[in-house]
Amino acid sequence: MTRSRATVIGFLAVVLWALLALLTVGSAPVPPLQLNAICFAIGGALGLVWVGVTGAFGQLARVPLPVYVFGTAGLFGYHALYFSALRMAPAAEAGLIAYLWPLLIVLFSGLLPGERLRAGHILGALTGFAGAALIVAKGAGFNSSALPGYGLALLCALVWSGYSVISRRLGTVPTQSVAVFCVATAILSAVGHMLFETTAWPVDTTGWASTVLLGLGPVGLAFYVWDIGVKRGDIQLLGVVSYAAPLLSTLVLVVAGIAPAAWPLILSAGLIAGGALLAASASTKSD
Repeated sequence: MTRSRATVIGFLAVVLWALLALLTVGSAPVPPLQLNAICFAIGGALGLVWVGVTGAFGQLARVPLPVYVFGTAGLFGYHALYFSALRMAPAAEAGLIAYLWPLLIVLFSGLLPGERLRAGHILGALTGFAGAALIVAKGAGFNSSALPGYGLALLCALVWSGYSVISRRLGTVPTQSVAVFCVATAILSAVGHMLFETTAWPVDTTGWASTVLLGLGPVGLAFYVWDIGVKRGDIQLLGVVSYAAPLLSTLVLVVAGIAPAAWPLILSAGLIAGGALLAASASTKSD
């Protein structure tokens, strides 16, 4: 597979993740860990079918245990935080904060061997975080009760950017291993749900459709194509095109009537995407 093709495949994940906030809202009132368990069970089942078709079970047996622990922690941690954030704060605002991850990927990738942070990285970081700050300011509908949700959304961005950059250093691990990550995440989420949550199922067809679609797309196929992109593609370029994520996600919520097309929200999305683009531009420049 060529580097450019892997990058394009990786971008398919960004398109799928643009629907993550909308489908998460639609899946209410399913609690976060229960939703995690359902979605990752679907995504893991899809992956195991793929592993069987490709005859890769032998490869999975040779993957070191720490890699499985790392992958499971990344997927479980991010989505438990994300689903919780969108249950505790307005979807558009929490989603935008979570979508600081493209910016953070560029910043963290600048710390990889042979890379360094440049002035553009710092300027991009300040611009992106200004967008996040605007979300929790009075102009973006500030509500003190939503602060815990905003905090969880920021942790989402940190977890996913860290997971993505470290995955770059695990390029020899087969993408089929993501199926194991998903199954382990589903099991861990189910245990957590039984210990800490009260079971609540979707109440109508929209809720069930949203839950199943989450498992098939944003919490299923997306992880397999993303793994291919960050391991075999151009991670800097993938970071650039990922900056469409917060804008696409916000647009979807506005079109669906879940979020108003208010100027603070639009400005926040622009600042986050623009800041990430500045950071990515700095990454593509030679020393």
